[in-house]
Amino acid sequence: MQTVYVEQGIRDHHRTRDILNRYPRARVIDIERYGDVFNSASQDFRLQKSNPALILANKPGRRVLPTPPGYHIGGEHNYYFAHMLNCVYDCRYCFLQGMYSSANYVVFVNSEDFFTDIDTVCAEHDKPVWFFSGYDCDSLALDPITGFIDDCLNHFKKTPQAHLELRTKSTQLRSIFKHDPMPNVVTAFSLSPQDIVASEEHGTPSLKKRLSALKQLQDAGWPIGLRFDPLLYCDNFESQYGGMFDEVFAALDMSLVHSVSLGVFRLPKGFHKKLVRLYPDARLLSAPMDSRNGIMSYPCRTEEAMRAYCMQRLDEVITADQLFPCS
Repeated sequence: MQTVYVEQGIRDHHRTRDILNRYPRARVIDIERYGDVFNSASQDFRLQKSNPALILANKPGRRVLPTPPGYHIGGEHNYYFAHMLNCVYDCRYCFLQGMYSSANYVVFVNSEDFFTDIDTVCAEHDKPVWFFSGYDCDSLALDPITGFIDDCLNHFKKTPQAHLELRTKSTQLRSIFKHDPMPNVVTAFSLSPQDIVASEEHGTPSLKKRLSALKQLQDAGWPIGLRFDPLLYCDNFESQYGGMFDEVFAALDMSLVHSVSLGVFRLPKGFHKKLVRLYPDARLLSAPMDSRNGIMSYPCRTEEAMRAYCMQRLDEVITADQLFPCS
């Protein structure tokens, strides 16, 4: 990391000091508010993506928010939080590139405030509460720098009513394996056929490496989740996805998988337009799309065929209570 922006208010925070110690040669620039840099106009996303800066900040206000409708894995009360903004990976379909103008990474160092808010939300409910990390970032990819996962697991260990999903494509598992398995923490990997990983998910671990990481977690006794979301239309769809399912089913004990999510590619119309502008030659984004209620996705017949094939394959190895189709 060549450049690190630091909000003046958290300059002396112990996590700020720890992160800055990792980059003794970085240019450190003091700022008043992270939005002054992250939300500034006339940024070049693609140029920044080749050499992103790190922004260390305090997250004020509401840190824990209700999930969108249909975003759950069986819990009645569902919330998400973002301990950082943006992702180290470069997936062509990622909605974050439509949401943000900046490719820089924002890391919120005030983890203790997130945990206080999580406790407050739990106190409002008399049933288990689910919290999702990885909605605005990859939960694990930058953990060697942030150290967030170790702190997070220490807190959820003391809060059995709180359940956590860590959503990732990363194989950075060291912080997880520092702890004994926790029944209230699910590590969920987003999975795609290897041809799609290679062509659309730039910088991510291969399908084989993700499955190896999942098997390590499963063998160690950790709950795991599989996220086939988004399903992406491609030539020979059934062959591509069928081969992926064969690999997944051979690598894992599917009867012990905590949850499986399935959702077809979908993006708000404005986000989709921005991605097409960023990647005019991307085959994925040139596929026929329909707009329904402001959301871009495949034509209904295509979408239904994709979903039906995948449901058929999953029905071979999992039970209905493991499956959570995304609306």
